[in-house]
Amino acid sequence: MEQLVRGGYDACEIDFGDGFWMDWDFARRLGEVARQAAIRLSVHAPLAGFMGHVERGGRKHQMAVGMLDHTAGLAQACGAAPVVIHPGFLLGRTREAAIDAVVQQLTDLGHRLEAKGRLVPFGIEVMGRVQELGTLDDVIAISTKFEWVRPVPDFAHLHATSDGAFTTVERFTAALESVDRALPPDVPFHIHFSDVSYANRNEKAHIPYGQGTLRAEPLAEALARFGRPATVISESPDEASHETIRAVLTRPSLHPQTS
Repeated sequence: MEQLVRGGYDACEIDFGDGFWMDWDFARRLGEVARQAAIRLSVHAPLAGFMGHVERGGRKHQMAVGMLDHTAGLAQACGAAPVVIHPGFLLGRTREAAIDAVVQQLTDLGHRLEAKGRLVPFGIEVMGRVQELGTLDDVIAISTKFEWVRPVPDFAHLHATSDGAFTTVERFTAALESVDRALPPDVPFHIHFSDVSYANRNEKAHIPYGQGTLRAEPLAEALARFGRPATVISESPDEASHETIRAVLTRPSLHPQTS
């Protein structure tokens, strides 16, 4: 937390993508320190923690539910929101059938979390494979079924699946308008951003800022058009990229309410 403050940051996403690395006492202490440092926390759940499994109640589904239950508990302990998850996969189904499965299983998860006092906000991330589940429309269709689930636009993924189309303020604004309509009035945008390499409209990797064609200036200008604050999480692979993106997004002349 001290390093984040020294770097000029005021938000951090805790990464459980590869598994859990903190216990309950650590989570509670981390939350205390983050509040003292005015650092806003969010959480990325384990990659296997997605909903929409073909076999409802099967081993993989039960494992994912356990992961998301534990993630929600840790998020609650440290005061983090949202818990970001991936939307799952088509798995040979139509897009409509896959979305229905995700909604059904999120409904069950919500009941479980509510009964345990762990119903924290969740965020569904836009994905980076053009033929898979997880387009912006998919994510919004899922999110709008729940009061506790929100769309999380990942502009690296959107840039990749659009074959590099996110180069103008208008393109960013159109995406944000869709997300804005799906969010409650008092909820900030939660955004993932980094430069990206891609091929055939599929993401290959997050890369250092400047090596690809995605830039933060049009995002900053688009955000300035909304009255809604935003938390932008850099998913770049290096500190220099984090710093450059933060400097653009907090440039006074652009006036976005970002962190």
